[in-house]
Amino acid sequence: MQGSLTADHPNPEGISETELEQRGARFAFGAPVTGAVSVGEGVAVSFGDGRVRFFQPGGTPLEVEAHRGVVLCIAADGDHVLTGGDDGRFLRISLDGTIEELANFGTRWVDCVAASHGHFACSSGREAHVWSSGQTKVTVFEHASTVGGLAFDAKGKRLAVTHYGGATIWDRGDRRWKSTKLFWKGFHGDTCFSPDGKYLVTAMQENALHAWRLRDRSDFAMPGYPIKIKSLAWVNDTPYLITSGADEAIAWPFDGKDGPLGRKPVCVAYNNDQLVTCVHALPGEGAIFAGFRDGSVQLAELDETKTALVISGPTGAEVTAIVVSISSSYLLIGDASGNVLWAPLWAGATNA
Repeated sequence: MQGSLTADHPNPEGISETELEQRGARFAFGAPVTGAVSVGEGVAVSFGDGRVRFFQPGGTPLEVEAHRGVVLCIAADGDHVLTGGDDGRFLRISLDGTIEELANFGTRWVDCVAASHGHFACSSGREAHVWSSGQTKVTVFEHASTVGGLAFDAKGKRLAVTHYGGATIWDRGDRRWKSTKLFWKGFHGDTCFSPDGKYLVTAMQENALHAWRLRDRSDFAMPGYPIKIKSLAWVNDTPYLITSGADEAIAWPFDGKDGPLGRKPVCVAYNNDQLVTCVHALPGEGAIFAGFRDGSVQLAELDETKTALVISGPTGAEVTAIVVSISSSYLLIGDASGNVLWAPLWAGATNA
Protein backbone atom coordinates (compact mmCIF):
# COMPACT_ATOMS: atom_id res chain seq x y z
CA MET A 1 0.00 0.00 0.00
CA GLN A 2 0.99 3.60 -0.55
CA GLY A 3 2.69 5.32 2.40
CA SER A 4 2.57 3.69 5.80
CA LEU A 5 -0.53 2.92 7.79
CA THR A 6 -0.28 1.12 11.11
CA ALA A 7 -2.80 0.43 13.83
CA ASP A 8 -2.95 -0.84 17.38
CA HIS A 9 -5.64 -2.86 19.08
CA PRO A 10 -7.14 -0.93 22.03
CA ASN A 11 -6.06 -2.32 25.37
CA PRO A 12 -8.62 -3.96 27.70
CA GLU A 13 -9.27 -0.65 29.46
CA GLY A 14 -10.10 0.98 26.12
CA ILE A 15 -7.56 3.76 26.72
CA SER A 16 -5.24 3.50 23.74
CA GLU A 17 -5.91 5.14 20.42
CA THR A 18 -4.90 3.96 16.99
CA GLU A 19 -2.35 5.93 15.05
CA LEU A 20 -5.09 7.22 12.74
CA GLU A 21 -7.12 8.50 15.70
CA GLN A 22 -4.07 10.18 17.22
CA ARG A 23 -3.32 12.26 14.13
CA GLY A 24 -6.96 13.02 13.36
CA ALA A 25 -9.62 15.36 14.73
CA ARG A 26 -12.80 14.18 16.44
CA PHE A 27 -16.15 15.96 16.38
CA ALA A 28 -19.45 15.26 18.17
CA PHE A 29 -22.31 16.94 16.30
CA GLY A 30 -25.22 15.36 18.17
CA ALA A 31 -27.20 14.42 15.05
CA PRO A 32 -26.83 11.19 13.05
CA VAL A 33 -24.53 11.14 10.04
CA THR A 34 -26.84 10.16 7.15
CA GLY A 35 -24.32 10.18 4.29
CA ALA A 36 -20.99 11.46 2.99
CA VAL A 37 -19.27 11.96 -0.38
CA SER A 38 -15.87 13.16 -1.54
CA VAL A 39 -15.99 16.56 -3.22
CA GLY A 40 -13.18 18.99 -4.11
CA GLU A 41 -10.20 18.30 -1.84
CA GLY A 42 -12.39 17.14 1.02
CA VAL A 43 -15.59 15.43 2.07
CA ALA A 44 -19.19 16.63 2.44
CA VAL A 45 -21.26 15.07 5.22
CA SER A 46 -25.04 15.14 5.69
CA PHE A 47 -26.81 14.96 9.05
CA GLY A 48 -30.15 14.13 10.58
CA ASP A 49 -30.69 17.73 11.71
CA GLY A 50 -30.73 19.09 8.14
CA ARG A 51 -27.14 20.33 8.10
CA VAL A 52 -24.38 19.62 5.60
CA ARG A 53 -20.76 20.09 6.65
CA PHE A 54 -17.77 20.39 4.33
CA PHE A 55 -14.48 19.04 5.70
CA GLN A 56 -11.33 20.36 4.02
CA PRO A 57 -7.64 19.83 4.89
CA GLY A 58 -6.31 22.49 7.23
CA GLY A 59 -9.59 24.16 8.10
CA THR A 60 -12.64 24.13 10.33
CA PRO A 61 -15.64 22.33 8.80
CA LEU A 62 -18.00 24.68 6.97
CA GLU A 63 -21.55 24.23 8.27
CA VAL A 64 -24.56 24.78 6.01
CA GLU A 65 -28.16 24.77 7.25
CA ALA A 66 -29.63 23.06 4.21
CA HIS A 67 -32.89 21.26 5.04
CA ARG A 68 -35.70 21.74 7.57
CA GLY A 69 -35.51 18.15 8.76
CA VAL A 70 -33.41 15.08 7.94
CA VAL A 71 -31.02 15.06 4.98
CA LEU A 72 -32.08 11.76 3.44
CA CYS A 73 -29.58 11.49 0.58
CA ILE A 74 -26.44 13.11 -0.82
CA ALA A 75 -24.43 12.78 -4.03
CA ALA A 76 -21.39 14.53 -5.51
CA ASP A 77 -21.91 16.68 -8.62
CA GLY A 78 -18.57 18.13 -9.68
CA ASP A 79 -17.66 20.86 -7.18
CA HIS A 80 -21.14 20.71 -5.66
CA VAL A 81 -23.24 18.24 -3.75
CA LEU A 82 -26.87 17.34 -4.36
CA THR A 83 -29.09 16.66 -1.36
CA GLY A 84 -32.66 15.57 -0.74
CA GLY A 85 -34.63 15.90 2.48
CA ASP A 86 -37.85 15.06 4.25
CA ASP A 87 -38.80 18.72 3.75
CA GLY A 88 -39.39 17.93 0.06
CA ARG A 89 -36.49 20.02 -1.22
CA PHE A 90 -33.88 18.99 -3.80
CA LEU A 91 -30.78 21.17 -3.42
CA ARG A 92 -27.42 21.84 -5.03
CA ILE A 93 -24.85 23.16 -2.55
CA SER A 94 -21.46 24.62 -3.51
CA LEU A 95 -18.23 24.27 -1.55
CA ASP A 96 -18.65 27.82 -0.20
CA GLY A 97 -22.10 26.98 1.19
CA THR A 98 -24.23 28.60 -1.52
CA ILE A 99 -27.59 26.81 -1.82
CA GLU A 100 -29.63 26.49 -5.02
CA GLU A 101 -33.08 24.90 -4.79
CA LEU A 102 -33.54 22.70 -7.87
CA ALA A 103 -37.03 21.42 -7.01
CA ASN A 104 -39.55 21.46 -4.18
CA PHE A 105 -42.03 18.62 -3.76
CA GLY A 106 -43.82 20.05 -0.73
CA THR A 107 -44.81 17.33 1.71
CA ARG A 108 -43.33 14.56 -0.47
CA TRP A 109 -39.86 13.45 0.59
CA VAL A 110 -36.88 13.46 -1.75
CA ASP A 111 -35.67 9.91 -1.16
CA CYS A 112 -32.75 9.45 -3.60
CA VAL A 113 -30.34 11.62 -5.59
CA ALA A 114 -27.72 10.81 -8.25
CA ALA A 115 -25.44 12.63 -10.68
CA SER A 116 -23.05 11.82 -13.53
CA HIS A 117 -21.53 13.63 -16.52
CA GLY A 118 -23.80 16.65 -16.41
CA HIS A 119 -26.96 14.69 -15.65
CA PHE A 120 -28.57 14.69 -12.24
CA ALA A 121 -31.69 13.11 -10.81
CA CYS A 122 -33.85 12.80 -7.74
CA SER A 123 -36.82 10.68 -6.74
CA SER A 124 -39.98 11.50 -4.83
CA GLY A 125 -42.62 8.85 -4.37
CA ARG A 126 -43.04 6.88 -7.61
CA GLU A 127 -41.36 9.48 -9.80
CA ALA A 128 -37.76 9.93 -10.89
CA HIS A 129 -36.94 13.45 -12.12
CA VAL A 130 -33.96 13.89 -14.45
CA TRP A 131 -32.17 17.03 -15.64
CA SER A 132 -29.60 16.99 -18.47
CA SER A 133 -26.83 19.39 -19.48
CA GLY A 134 -28.05 22.25 -21.63
CA GLN A 135 -31.70 21.50 -20.97
CA THR A 136 -33.93 23.49 -18.64
CA LYS A 137 -36.88 21.13 -18.84
CA VAL A 138 -37.02 18.22 -16.42
CA THR A 139 -37.87 14.71 -17.62
CA VAL A 140 -40.16 12.74 -15.31
CA PHE A 141 -40.31 8.94 -15.20
CA GLU A 142 -43.19 7.35 -13.27
CA HIS A 143 -42.98 3.84 -11.89
CA ALA A 144 -45.42 1.32 -10.48
CA SER A 145 -44.30 1.82 -6.88
CA THR A 146 -42.10 4.02 -4.69
CA VAL A 147 -38.55 4.45 -5.99
CA GLY A 148 -36.00 2.67 -3.80
CA GLY A 149 -32.74 3.70 -5.44
CA LEU A 150 -31.14 5.68 -8.29
CA ALA A 151 -27.79 5.17 -10.02
CA PHE A 152 -26.16 6.39 -13.24
CA ASP A 153 -23.64 4.18 -15.01
CA ALA A 154 -20.01 5.28 -15.29
CA LYS A 155 -20.63 7.12 -18.57
CA GLY A 156 -23.83 8.84 -17.47
CA LYS A 157 -25.72 7.22 -20.36
CA ARG A 158 -28.06 5.03 -18.33
CA LEU A 159 -30.10 5.63 -15.19
CA ALA A 160 -31.21 2.69 -13.06
CA VAL A 161 -34.33 3.13 -10.94
CA THR A 162 -35.30 0.45 -8.43
CA HIS A 163 -38.77 -0.22 -7.05
CA TYR A 164 -41.04 -3.10 -6.05
CA GLY A 165 -40.71 -5.97 -8.49
CA GLY A 166 -37.27 -5.12 -9.87
CA ALA A 167 -35.60 -2.22 -11.66
CA THR A 168 -36.06 -0.04 -14.71
CA ILE A 169 -33.08 1.12 -16.76
CA TRP A 170 -33.59 4.37 -18.69
CA ASP A 171 -31.20 4.68 -21.63
CA ARG A 172 -30.67 8.18 -23.03
CA GLY A 173 -30.74 8.21 -26.83
CA ASP A 174 -30.30 11.12 -29.22
CA ARG A 175 -33.93 12.20 -28.93
CA ARG A 176 -35.56 10.40 -26.05
CA TRP A 177 -35.11 8.01 -23.14
CA LYS A 178 -35.87 4.33 -23.66
CA SER A 179 -36.73 1.97 -20.82
CA THR A 180 -35.78 -1.64 -20.11
CA LYS A 181 -37.49 -3.48 -17.26
CA LEU A 182 -35.72 -6.04 -15.08
CA PHE A 183 -37.99 -8.25 -12.98
CA TRP A 184 -37.58 -9.92 -9.62
CA LYS A 185 -40.19 -10.08 -6.87
CA GLY A 186 -39.69 -8.06 -3.71
CA PHE A 187 -38.70 -4.46 -2.98
CA HIS A 188 -35.35 -3.27 -4.37
CA GLY A 189 -33.51 -0.36 -2.75
CA ASP A 190 -29.92 0.86 -3.14
CA THR A 191 -28.46 0.05 -6.56
CA CYS A 192 -25.29 0.38 -8.64
CA PHE A 193 -23.84 -0.53 -12.01
CA SER A 194 -20.58 -2.45 -12.11
CA PRO A 195 -17.64 -0.23 -13.19
CA ASP A 196 -17.56 -1.95 -16.60
CA GLY A 197 -21.31 -1.46 -17.04
CA LYS A 198 -21.99 -5.18 -17.51
CA TYR A 199 -24.09 -5.72 -14.37
CA LEU A 200 -26.73 -3.99 -12.29
CA VAL A 201 -26.94 -4.93 -8.62
CA THR A 202 -29.67 -4.09 -6.10
CA ALA A 203 -29.96 -4.43 -2.33
CA MET A 204 -33.31 -5.89 -1.37
CA GLN A 205 -35.59 -5.44 1.63
CA GLU A 206 -35.38 -9.22 2.06
CA ASN A 207 -31.72 -9.14 3.26
CA ALA A 208 -30.31 -10.19 -0.11
CA LEU A 209 -28.61 -8.87 -3.23
CA HIS A 210 -29.94 -9.36 -6.72
CA ALA A 211 -27.99 -8.87 -9.94
CA TRP A 212 -28.67 -8.80 -13.67
CA ARG A 213 -26.16 -9.37 -16.46
CA LEU A 214 -27.36 -6.66 -18.80
CA ARG A 215 -26.34 -8.07 -22.17
CA ASP A 216 -28.83 -10.94 -21.88
CA ARG A 217 -30.83 -9.92 -18.75
CA SER A 218 -29.93 -13.15 -16.97
CA ASP A 219 -30.18 -12.72 -13.21
CA PHE A 220 -29.07 -14.32 -9.98
CA ALA A 221 -29.59 -13.86 -6.25
CA MET A 222 -27.07 -13.53 -3.43
CA PRO A 223 -29.16 -14.32 -0.31
CA GLY A 224 -28.35 -15.29 3.29
CA TYR A 225 -27.46 -11.94 4.88
CA PRO A 226 -28.54 -11.66 8.55
CA ILE A 227 -29.53 -7.98 8.24
CA LYS A 228 -30.47 -5.52 5.52
CA ILE A 229 -27.59 -4.46 3.26
CA LYS A 230 -27.07 -0.73 3.76
CA SER A 231 -23.75 -0.18 1.99
CA LEU A 232 -22.24 -1.21 -1.37
CA ALA A 233 -18.86 -0.35 -2.91
CA TRP A 234 -16.76 -1.51 -5.86
CA VAL A 235 -13.07 -2.36 -5.49
CA ASN A 236 -10.82 -1.46 -8.42
CA ASP A 237 -11.71 -2.45 -11.98
CA THR A 238 -11.47 -6.22 -11.38
CA PRO A 239 -14.17 -5.77 -10.04
CA TYR A 240 -15.29 -6.96 -6.60
CA LEU A 241 -18.49 -5.70 -5.00
CA ILE A 242 -18.16 -5.25 -1.24
CA THR A 243 -21.25 -5.23 0.94
CA SER A 244 -22.28 -4.72 4.53
CA GLY A 245 -24.97 -6.85 6.19
CA ALA A 246 -22.94 -9.69 7.76
CA ASP A 247 -20.34 -10.21 10.48
CA GLU A 248 -17.61 -9.69 7.86
CA ALA A 249 -17.31 -7.55 4.76
CA ILE A 250 -18.55 -9.68 1.87
CA ALA A 251 -16.76 -9.19 -1.48
CA TRP A 252 -18.39 -10.79 -4.53
CA PRO A 253 -16.22 -11.36 -7.65
CA PHE A 254 -17.73 -9.87 -10.82
CA ASP A 255 -14.94 -10.81 -13.21
CA GLY A 256 -15.17 -13.55 -15.81
CA LYS A 257 -18.10 -14.58 -17.97
CA ASP A 258 -20.64 -15.21 -15.21
CA GLY A 259 -19.46 -12.95 -12.38
CA PRO A 260 -20.27 -14.39 -8.95
CA LEU A 261 -22.65 -17.06 -10.26
CA GLY A 262 -21.64 -20.37 -8.68
CA ARG A 263 -18.69 -18.78 -6.82
CA LYS A 264 -18.10 -17.97 -3.17
CA PRO A 265 -17.38 -14.42 -1.98
CA VAL A 266 -14.20 -13.29 -0.26
CA CYS A 267 -14.94 -12.54 3.42
CA VAL A 268 -12.63 -10.19 5.33
CA ALA A 269 -12.60 -7.94 8.42
CA TYR A 270 -14.03 -9.83 11.42
CA ASN A 271 -14.84 -8.15 14.73
CA ASN A 272 -16.12 -10.54 17.39
CA ASP A 273 -19.51 -11.17 15.75
CA GLN A 274 -20.15 -7.44 15.31
CA LEU A 275 -22.15 -6.80 12.13
CA VAL A 276 -20.72 -4.68 9.30
CA THR A 277 -22.87 -1.59 8.67
CA CYS A 278 -20.73 0.39 6.20
CA VAL A 279 -18.05 -0.39 3.59
CA HIS A 280 -15.79 1.71 1.38
CA ALA A 281 -12.97 0.93 -1.04
CA LEU A 282 -9.42 2.27 -0.69
CA PRO A 283 -8.82 3.44 -4.26
CA GLY A 284 -6.00 1.74 -6.17
CA GLU A 285 -5.03 -0.54 -3.31
CA GLY A 286 -7.28 -3.63 -3.53
CA ALA A 287 -8.28 -2.99 0.06
CA ILE A 288 -11.47 -2.00 1.86
CA PHE A 289 -12.69 -0.26 4.99
CA ALA A 290 -15.34 -2.01 7.06
CA GLY A 291 -17.31 -0.13 9.70
CA PHE A 292 -19.18 -2.03 12.40
CA ARG A 293 -22.27 -1.70 14.54
CA ASP A 294 -20.13 -0.80 17.59
CA GLY A 295 -18.55 2.15 15.73
CA SER A 296 -15.16 0.59 15.06
CA VAL A 297 -13.50 0.47 11.63
CA GLN A 298 -11.03 -1.97 10.12
CA LEU A 299 -8.87 -1.82 7.00
CA ALA A 300 -8.53 -5.14 5.17
CA GLU A 301 -6.95 -6.43 2.00
CA LEU A 302 -9.09 -8.74 -0.13
CA ASP A 303 -7.16 -11.73 1.16
CA GLU A 304 -8.73 -14.06 3.73
CA THR A 305 -5.29 -15.17 4.96
CA LYS A 306 -4.37 -11.66 6.16
CA THR A 307 -5.53 -10.02 9.38
CA ALA A 308 -7.34 -6.70 9.11
CA LEU A 309 -6.05 -3.59 10.88
CA VAL A 310 -8.14 -1.80 13.50
CA ILE A 311 -7.88 1.85 12.47
CA SER A 312 -10.61 3.31 14.70
CA GLY A 313 -12.03 1.99 17.96
CA PRO A 314 -15.65 1.61 19.11
CA THR A 315 -17.84 4.67 19.64
CA GLY A 316 -20.98 2.82 20.74
CA ALA A 317 -22.94 3.81 17.60
CA GLU A 318 -23.00 2.07 14.23
CA VAL A 319 -20.81 3.42 11.44
CA THR A 320 -22.98 5.12 8.81
CA ALA A 321 -20.34 6.72 6.55
CA ILE A 322 -16.75 6.05 5.47
CA VAL A 323 -15.26 8.21 2.71
CA VAL A 324 -11.75 8.74 1.34
CA SER A 325 -10.99 12.11 -0.27
CA ILE A 326 -10.44 12.19 -4.05
CA SER A 327 -6.67 12.51 -3.54
CA SER A 328 -6.74 9.49 -1.17
CA SER A 329 -5.01 11.60 1.49
CA TYR A 330 -7.84 12.02 4.04
CA LEU A 331 -10.39 9.71 5.60
CA LEU A 332 -13.72 10.55 7.22
CA ILE A 333 -15.71 8.21 9.46
CA GLY A 334 -19.19 9.09 10.77
CA ASP A 335 -21.70 7.25 12.95
CA ALA A 336 -25.35 7.19 13.96
CA SER A 337 -24.75 9.38 17.02
CA GLY A 338 -23.09 12.19 15.08
CA ASN A 339 -19.48 11.35 15.91
CA VAL A 340 -17.02 12.17 13.12
CA LEU A 341 -13.32 11.32 12.77
CA TRP A 342 -11.48 13.39 10.14
CA ALA A 343 -7.86 12.33 9.70
CA PRO A 344 -4.91 12.22 7.30
CA LEU A 345 -4.92 8.69 6.01
CA TRP A 346 -1.20 8.02 5.79
CA ALA A 347 1.43 8.10 8.52
CA GLY A 348 3.71 11.12 8.34
CA ALA A 349 0.87 13.42 7.28
CA THR A 350 -0.71 15.97 9.59
CA ASN A 351 -4.18 17.41 10.04
CA ALA A 352 -2.89 20.92 9.59
